[in-house]
Amino acid sequence: MVNKNTVFRPSKAETKAESTNTFVKAIIEGETATREAKTARLRAARAERDANAKINEEAQKASSPKKTPRKKASSKPKPTS
Repeated sequence: MVNKNTVFRPSKAETKAESTNTFVKAIIEGETATREAKTARLRAARAERDANAKINEEAQKASSPKKTPRKKASSKPKPTS
């Protein structure tokens, strides 16, 4: 007897392909979530590093000793012997 269950039933190959597709999509979604979490973590670390570097540069500028101007060379010629 032919009815809708026997005519439109997916073949074993289609069923296997669907299950493989489901597993692959799950793996890819997991890898994507891991990659996005790592990217977010690295962005936060980079932002913190940049902020600390800026603070350190400002602190070094504030604490660095002022340079004294160099003495000018005298305009008198040196005596020759």
